[in-house]
Amino acid sequence: MKSIRSTIACLASVLTLGALGVLTPACGGKEYVRDSHDPSIDNAAMSTGLDKDDIQRMLSENLNNLRNAPIMDLWRTHRGADTVAVFPFQNETSEHIESQLTTILSEAETWMVDSGVVTMISRERQNQMIAEVEGHRNAVFNPAHVAQYGRQLGAKYFITGKVSTSDERTDDKRRVQYFFYMQVIEVETSAIRWQHKAYITKMVR
Repeated sequence: MKSIRSTIACLASVLTLGALGVLTPACGGKEYVRDSHDPSIDNAAMSTGLDKDDIQRMLSENLNNLRNAPIMDLWRTHRGADTVAVFPFQNETSEHIESQLTTILSEAETWMVDSGVVTMISRERQNQMIAEVEGHRNAVFNPAHVAQYGRQLGAKYFITGKVSTSDERTDDKRRVQYFFYMQVIEVETSAIRWQHKAYITKMVR
């Protein structure tokens, strides 16, 4: 009888708090916390992989450098006349960070669109051009062919980059240093018009 009353009381509490928009643990279960209720949940590193804070820090450093670069000044003088494509960033690490690189790609593209100084080529169009260059429908991006992709798209410049690591281990510790490079490359000449590196270090101990 006591367990039935406890179950009923627990369900009533969950329903009441749920109606108020508060996430609570199920009776005896896990607690789910939203960042709006506890902003600190994004602060702690859960692994040596890249997380949201890492991405924002590295990307912000690179884009803040680009903001004041000579190529950005050139684009400002042309104001929308230059066309730019953003190509995938390469994973040169042993970590499975493809989803994080996709996030970086989207963030960089959004930043460029918001800047209003260039005309950005949609990534959907890029996929079509990659298929045309590679000669088959489900073609995979090939870094060796980025200049061809750019010419096919009519892009004057493209933004790309890569992430590499330096991984060190001892008996009880592991330290991973991530190096995030970004470049602006001129399609016609393949000249690097801007490049910057940001890095972060993560450790498990």
